Amino acid sequence: MPYASKAQWERRLANDSPRVISLVAVLADELVGQLTLEQNENLRRRHVATFGMGVLAAQTGRGVGSRLLEAALDLADNWLNVERTEIEVYVDNASAIALYKKYGFDIEGTMQKYAFRNGSYVDAHAMARFRHGPHET
Repeated sequence: MPYASKAQWERRLANDSPRVISLVAVLADELVGQLTLEQNENLRRRHVATFGMGVLAAQTGRGVGSRLLEAALDLADNWLNVERTEIEVYVDNASAIALYKKYGFDIEGTMQKYAFRNGSYVDAHAMARFRHGPHET
């Protein structure tokens, strides 16, 4: 949503749940990117984590997203015992889709009218990456 208040961001970033890890990218004392990784709390889906990421528009294409994603996947794979990492991404976000594919994410399906954005509905892809193959343990 546009125009998120400072208080909304403070609440979001102050989350002290052990299941939620927030990573930030800082360049010359400026916050240029943020990624939040959340491990599922459902007992049968503790092997799953989701994440959301944003990079300052002026910094896209400069490796910020790659570094944030690399750090998150290292945590997921090597410290949190996450087997499946999921994300939903708008179908028109080609750069994000390319980034996720670069790190082993596959499109598992497309959700129609997933969200209302800028006056109309937009579809989103469900993407996932497995630490091992989808049917390996």
